[in-house]
Amino acid sequence: MQNKIILQGVRLYAYHGVMEQERKIGAYFTIDAEVETDFSSAIESDLLDGTISYADIFTIIKHEMSIPSHLLEHVAGRIAQAIFDQWVTAQSVRIKILKENPPMGADCQGAGVELTMNNPKTLKHIINK
Repeated sequence: MQNKIILQGVRLYAYHGVMEQERKIGAYFTIDAEVETDFSSAIESDLLDGTISYADIFTIIKHEMSIPSHLLEHVAGRIAQAIFDQWVTAQSVRIKILKENPPMGADCQGAGVELTMNNPKTLKHIINK
């Protein structure tokens, strides 16, 4: 069974970009996140401790987005790593970050990155069972 916690369309104002002006003025970003985890015990028990709270994932995203960075790749990696640090049960994370109306002389809704990472701690835990 493949289980995922999903946050879609989280919209935050942040200060990321290669150009200094982008880090001063800021822009809106849209973030999607998927965290693969085994929440079979939550299915049975109806208890939050059998899963990962999407509110807690949002808190991590909001915190990492508040730290100005040159590259969205760096931000996405920090978000994924923070999720893995918080929950060993997070098997993989997919993060998509789009900057709305990026300053590149093109008419587009957004530009960004998508990152999928596997949790090495979870893989070790599964192998050692």
